[in-house]
Amino acid sequence: MRFFHLSDLHIGRQLYQYSLLEDQKAILEQIVERVIEYKPDAIVIAGDIFDKPVPSGEAVMAFDHFLTELAGLEGGPELMITAGNHDSAERLDYGAALLEKLRIHIAALPPEREEYLKRIRLSDAFGPVDFYLMPFIKPPYIRRLFEEGEEPRTYDGAVRALLDREQPEEGIRKVIVAHQFFTAAGAATMTCDSEVLQVGGLDQVDISALKDFDYGALGHIHGPQNVGCQRFRYCGSPLKYSLSEAGHHKSLTMVDLGQAGTEPVITELPLMPVRDVRSLRGELNELLAAGQNDLSSDDYVSITLTDEQEQMDARERLLDIFPNLLEVQVDNTRTRQQLTESFDVGMVKEPEEIFAEFFEGVQGRSLTAEEGKIIQAVINRSKAQEAGQEGENQG
Repeated sequence: MRFFHLSDLHIGRQLYQYSLLEDQKAILEQIVERVIEYKPDAIVIAGDIFDKPVPSGEAVMAFDHFLTELAGLEGGPELMITAGNHDSAERLDYGAALLEKLRIHIAALPPEREEYLKRIRLSDAFGPVDFYLMPFIKPPYIRRLFEEGEEPRTYDGAVRALLDREQPEEGIRKVIVAHQFFTAAGAATMTCDSEVLQVGGLDQVDISALKDFDYGALGHIHGPQNVGCQRFRYCGSPLKYSLSEAGHHKSLTMVDLGQAGTEPVITELPLMPVRDVRSLRGELNELLAAGQNDLSSDDYVSITLTDEQEQMDARERLLDIFPNLLEVQVDNTRTRQQLTESFDVGMVKEPEEIFAEFFEGVQGRSLTAEEGKIIQAVINRSKAQEAGQEGENQG
């Protein structure tokens, strides 16, 4: 059984002030091309289809186009989708019954009352494979499934309680598609700035909850990685959604599931973005010269300038070369000193001293005697005006 494992599309997301919609459309088109090339039996998407509970019309149309292309492929794959914490379960569930006829299966809402997880059965040469679709859940989402006083109180307890209700057939290979924060015995998971995680790890679920499954297609974490073993995997997001992901190599996870008892074979199919996310560091003139000859200057870039002397209009000059500039930071002797200097609350510097330090940091030299006299005169005049105003107020 061959299937593609996707998650965290976050269609409609922005990176700083830039819309990523065109980048997302291009990457979805690449995925369709890989489907045509590798002919998977199924595609599973483990949550966070959209970036917001109420996505824009353009974001909805982009996903609609993706589904339409996949559904139109002759002998194309079965498509299975779960809701993530960024999705509106009710909106994602709209039209789910109709889409079933096109072999598009959506599990957006948690089970109610006597319901169970949505289960899709496919078959290959080794027999049937059951795909269990578990949307993102919090303990309150499933409290009505249990008697009063028996409701799970933690995320870990909620996932275990939900899975304990299932009645899988013996000897059937099982795949679960889930959007939760799974960890392996508390071991550190590589996370990114673009994810939403609970402070203190309250939303953690130990991967042992999935021990009965042959493969766990996980979503929620944007960096591709296994959790405990190869059977349980975050495929990661198909695009970089924060600067902390600049070093990631985004890919499409292809899973080949053999006969029961064998390890799944994982293949990472590289995805090539229209624009990458990069961090650059160096002196302004060096970066400008390198950017003029760089075909990737259209990438989303964060730049750290190391010039010791302040560079005027640095951002505007960089934007001419790097049109998708995210931010400009400065790292030099002056800024490092400012970070490391201890601040003595009892010391209050005089305005003359503060301005002299600022001038030296910007110009790279000290004030001349004549410049010092001019500044002192301006400060004295300002103090006199403040004193006059204070006297009028008191009068």
